[in-house]
Amino acid sequence: MCGRFAVTTDPAALAEKIQAINEARSAESAGGPNYNVAPTTTITTVVRRHDEPDDEPTRRVRLMRWGLVPPWAKAGPEGAPESKGPQLINARADKVTTSPAFRSSAKSKRCLVPMDGYYEWRANPDGASGKKARKTPFYMYREDGEPLFMAGLWSVWKPAKDASPLLSCTIITTDAVGELAEIHDRMPLVVAERDWDRWLDPDAPPDRELLDGPPDVRGITMREISTLVNNVRNNGPELIEPAEPHPEQARLL
Repeated sequence: MCGRFAVTTDPAALAEKIQAINEARSAESAGGPNYNVAPTTTITTVVRRHDEPDDEPTRRVRLMRWGLVPPWAKAGPEGAPESKGPQLINARADKVTTSPAFRSSAKSKRCLVPMDGYYEWRANPDGASGKKARKTPFYMYREDGEPLFMAGLWSVWKPAKDASPLLSCTIITTDAVGELAEIHDRMPLVVAERDWDRWLDPDAPPDRELLDGPPDVRGITMREISTLVNNVRNNGPELIEPAEPHPEQARLL
């Protein structure tokens, strides 16, 4: 799964880097560098869209709410989407084309979610009967410092016909592979640069080879980090720093 990640790239800088049109209003709109991105946060995404029906689609950098709101979702008393049920922050790769919540978006509204890295927690049974297992946080990232681009879906939701639209998205997950599977059995679906435009193509069906195949995790590494990341109120570069040695480890050094 993917429930928390870090992103520090300015939307304008990202647009220039990947040769996209910047439709994000400003870096401040996305909250600036965020080392602890949580669900419902406004995040940066990449899409491909047409200006005119017959022209070549172009890459666009857009801001969206993390947690997909299907177009058919009902509005609450204050005009916001009803919050009943689980937040749709993740979508399983094997179900995106059949799930009622995602299949419409999978047809033509696919996106990329860039991030510096993502967090996952490994369960560590403490051996105490009846106690909840402790979990150790890890940070997964590219060794070369380049951003990761994860497959996603997006949607447009309006509380009323003439209301301003809400753009929202979800991150697609797949079976974890290699060392990453030792931390958690699920992981975000990484999209290599060579596959970006194919995945984003609004005129083509979703790439089943990409959805069904194992993710390309070459160049991705991980490290244990501090439990500071457990609290969403904590936000800073210290969250991705290597964890201090455990007391039992320190005695061996």
